[in-house]
Amino acid sequence: MRAVVQRAKLGSISIAGKEISRIDAGLVVLLGVGQGDKEEDARYLAEKIVNLRIFEDEAGKMNLSLQDVGGEILAVSQFTLYGDCRSGRRPGFSQAATPDEAVKLYQYFIEEIKNKGIAVSTGVFQEHMLVTIGNDGPVTLLLDSSKLF
Repeated sequence: MRAVVQRAKLGSISIAGKEISRIDAGLVVLLGVGQGDKEEDARYLAEKIVNLRIFEDEAGKMNLSLQDVGGEILAVSQFTLYGDCRSGRRPGFSQAATPDEAVKLYQYFIEEIKNKGIAVSTGVFQEHMLVTIGNDGPVTLLLDSSKLF
């Protein structure tokens, strides 16, 4: 499972010109589910993301977590994080999980975040969305659960 995590001052999702989700300060998480990913991958990423110390303290150092600052998460399913661009000019997505597998783990990830007391807004799985990210810093991190297991 892969996640692109962006510290944000704001984030929103619109579908067909209508805003459906919005957060203020927090994290925008673009989440990709790969073949063979399991609930343990989602649990790991949820725990890691909620506790990443990437918010500034009073001294301007990145020492505070999302929980410390009372931030929110905007979670967006994004299978293109498994795009393989090594060959040719069009990405291949054979390493991405099937939609049936991916939606289950995406929803499980969201529930894990909520269970940690974090407010979560989401997109709509398999919809064409316009995602607006007010990246703060900019701070952007790439997490991959396969690097651990």
